[in-house]
Amino acid sequence: MLVLTDSARTAIESILAGSSAAEASGLRISANPEDATALRVDVATGPSDGDTVIEDSGTRVFLQPAAATILDDKILDAVPGPAGTVNLQVSPQG
Repeated sequence: MLVLTDSARTAIESILAGSSAAEASGLRISANPEDATALRVDVATGPSDGDTVIEDSGTRVFLQPAAATILDDKILDAVPGPAGTVNLQVSPQG
């Protein structure tokens, strides 16, 4: 199952706080049907049918089924990017 680092949880909460999404919202990760290695991240008001819900210390991530398969044994982290941005980074567990 996807593991969130403390940095990832903080970044996701910051993203959600800056959106107009409802309190039950989360970050939704989906796979690109045209490129099996590409993932898309969006703010969602709730999970879609079939999504896997990861909840860690109140931070919610919704994984579309294909994305859940890709991320099953991964860690989601947040690393500083240019000009004060934050990039989400996926790496293997262990």
